[in-house]
Amino acid sequence: MRPLTDQCPKPLLEVGGRSLIVWHLEALARAGIRQVVINHAHLGGMIERALGNGHRWGLDIHYSPEPQALETAGGIRHTLERLGSDPFLVVNGDIHTDFDFGRAHTIARQMCAAELDCWCVMVPNPEHHPQGDFGLESGRLLPQPVAPEQPRLTFSGVGLYRPQLFERLPDGEPARLAPLLEHAARIGRAGAELHTGHWTDVGTPHRLATLNAQFARRPH
Repeated sequence: MRPLTDQCPKPLLEVGGRSLIVWHLEALARAGIRQVVINHAHLGGMIERALGNGHRWGLDIHYSPEPQALETAGGIRHTLERLGSDPFLVVNGDIHTDFDFGRAHTIARQMCAAELDCWCVMVPNPEHHPQGDFGLESGRLLPQPVAPEQPRLTFSGVGLYRPQLFERLPDGEPARLAPLLEHAARIGRAGAELHTGHWTDVGTPHRLATLNAQFARRPH
């Protein structure tokens, strides 16, 4: 996202007149979620100053600064003690989606009943990621599709996880999430669903501009 992120962390980039992360916070508040932990590294102080304690949205925001970028799994491991023992929802800060976060409550119960370690929200493959990430069959995440003609799908960056998925990772070291998800899928402990609504990975200035153009065309 450079040069846009040279002086602004990616979650604070604006879409439709508000920052990406504020879209998430508003959706979390509507879903009845109150406790939020935000991991940050690059220009993280700007995020804390912009969002504060979250009370303006009816949220209680805590921050987990990373002295070095720990990637997705490493960042979760670093803040694991704050998250309790139940399944918790994770949302990437650089996506924009209309997925209903209120479903997290039901999904968490389903995960516990089925003894799943994770539940991934999948989306159709975007143009910039045509090969996809995982297969999906009958509510289960698969390393590969069951049949060759079935496409792999793209992980949206929205998921629910149990703490056990991360406990073996060393704290304070960078770690990717994908290998953990693949292992859980291989041993049958990963659930998933397909979201066919709006989703954008705001990973380049062009995608950000395209998304803002879509908002500009919407009727007021």
